[in-house]
Amino acid sequence: MTISTRIAAHFEESAQLQQACAELLSPAIAMAAEHLVAAFLDERKVLVCGNGGSAALAQHFSAYMLHRFDLDRPGLAAINLAADNATLTAIANDTQFEQIFSKQVQALGHENDILLAISIGGNSSNILNAIKSAHDRNMHVIALTGGDGGILMELLQEGDVHIGVPHENAARVQEVNLLTLHALCDAIDSLLLGVE
Repeated sequence: MTISTRIAAHFEESAQLQQACAELLSPAIAMAAEHLVAAFLDERKVLVCGNGGSAALAQHFSAYMLHRFDLDRPGLAAINLAADNATLTAIANDTQFEQIFSKQVQALGHENDILLAISIGGNSSNILNAIKSAHDRNMHVIALTGGDGGILMELLQEGDVHIGVPHENAARVQEVNLLTLHALCDAIDSLLLGVE
């Protein structure tokens, strides 16, 4: 196999997975958009977290909420819990890395806010603790995962939304998660602005 053939195979596998997820994930993405719009209209906020590449996706999403996606609109309240290096390192150094998101949720989260948790495997302790803290604060959770969703699936409650990519490869899951977040941004704008 040549390098060009190998590269082309990545594109083909990604395209096939994205196409398969279009019908599978659309209802959950629509439900997540409705939950987020209801929260924003009630002057609530979304807290977003993830590790590694998922932290970058969290930052990507919160930037689109605070600024804009495709259309001009007022900013929407979104906080990326993975963005503040001083806070992250202070919590990790003084307590435990597993609490880097949950302590922020406890301090910043309020009833009817939303936690958007992005976790490919669904087994990261800091994400699981953030979900527990969100539920303790009577917040809803929107979870983006891959594979079988991991331990995270055991924590979801009624009113939460799971958007699960049925694939084990982290890169493929992240590619679908990025598209999912773009679709979510567009759906939010459509619901808020009445876009056809």
